[in-house]
Amino acid sequence: MLPSIFGENLFDDLFDFPTLRELRNIDRKLYGRNASNEMKTDVKEHEDHYEVDIDLPGFKKDEIQLSLESGYLTVSAAKGVEKDEEKKGKLIRQERYAGSLQRSFYVGENVEETDISAKFENGVLSLQIPKKPEKKLPEKKTILIEG
Repeated sequence: MLPSIFGENLFDDLFDFPTLRELRNIDRKLYGRNASNEMKTDVKEHEDHYEVDIDLPGFKKDEIQLSLESGYLTVSAAKGVEKDEEKKGKLIRQERYAGSLQRSFYVGENVEETDISAKFENGVLSLQIPKKPEKKLPEKKTILIEG
């Protein structure tokens, strides 16, 4: 029986060698192979807006960026591992990584950056995104050909 600090799969983690694809993307990973699971998101729909809550534990406000381009809202977060110079003891396992992660959401091409409000509190990024109707395409009209 192993101590609980090792988790359930200590030996799987020790002998789980990265593939060539994982080695190419190693600099983009923040939490190892679990990075895709770390930006947990809840989206609630209201009559006139959407409420989006994104979990970003361990991040500071200045490590998070929001950008809006072509109707896509992109949430990016990047950080480095802080190293204490005078740590005592031997490191047995390290699960914190440096890197970045991002996620994009389609919010519509009529939404502008001034329409979106954002608040970061207790590791949760809360966004209020208004619902704006898409521009209606003109109805199909027949053009007569002379001759």
